[in-house]
Amino acid sequence: MRKANLTTMTVPPLFLLLLLLLTLLSLPSLLIHAAISDAYPTIPGTAPVDGGFSDDLKPIRREVYGDGKIFDISHRYTPEMPSWDSKEGIGRFLWLAASMKNGSLANNSEMKIPTHTGTHVDSPGHVYDEYYDAGFDVDSLDLQVLNGPALLVDVPRNKNITAEVMKSLNIPRGVRRVLFRTLNSDRRLMFKKEFDTSYVGFMRDGAQWLVDNTDIKLVGVDYLSVAAYDDLIPSHLAFLKGRETILVEGLKLDDVKAGVYSVHCLPLRLVGAEGSPIRCILIS
Repeated sequence: MRKANLTTMTVPPLFLLLLLLLTLLSLPSLLIHAAISDAYPTIPGTAPVDGGFSDDLKPIRREVYGDGKIFDISHRYTPEMPSWDSKEGIGRFLWLAASMKNGSLANNSEMKIPTHTGTHVDSPGHVYDEYYDAGFDVDSLDLQVLNGPALLVDVPRNKNITAEVMKSLNIPRGVRRVLFRTLNSDRRLMFKKEFDTSYVGFMRDGAQWLVDNTDIKLVGVDYLSVAAYDDLIPSHLAFLKGRETILVEGLKLDDVKAGVYSVHCLPLRLVGAEGSPIRCILIS
């Protein structure tokens, strides 16, 4: 019997077809691993990524902690969250500048984002240029105002917050921190990518009435601005003129009962910045 000559042996067509099929089936896996090696295609944990992890390595993301006693009222930062006057959301703002998959000793992310994005705080320098020049930035804000007993109230759903609305809420003297839940929460505007100018906010007379007739020093609202779109600057000017009122905007007040809580808000210590992302929680 003659030995087969390996250099001239003909490969059966069926074998070649099978080899081609196996190669094509392996391409998606190769592409997935290539994408993971690049800068973040998505934020980890917010979209499915085939990393070969077991169930034990899937992060748990919570809104409520401590058996219903701690509520996270800050929004997650994602590319789809709304951005001021934008139809496209904030877009990609976070990327992996150094990746262990690409040989780095550790993973190190970088980000670029406007300071008035998502749940954030305003300082007096936001609308008063002389205050900005004088250094009234977010690092100068009073943490005692940003932390302490707070009242979460529901605002009438059919109008902006005017002086008349403020009177109707009957907020007693002595209350220093109030979170105003409006139609914005019902409409889930902070979960929609496109900026919506029809959001509910303070009109100038409502802001001035609050400053003149209450002891409120922390004002929290549930969209990107405390001020109604049609009274944007006048309302901010009324609130921030005295440099005593702190504005926290973009709060997540869904599924939290109205009532008295302990609020805790901490902005970043950004020297020279008139706004900052802020993490806020309520403790019942």
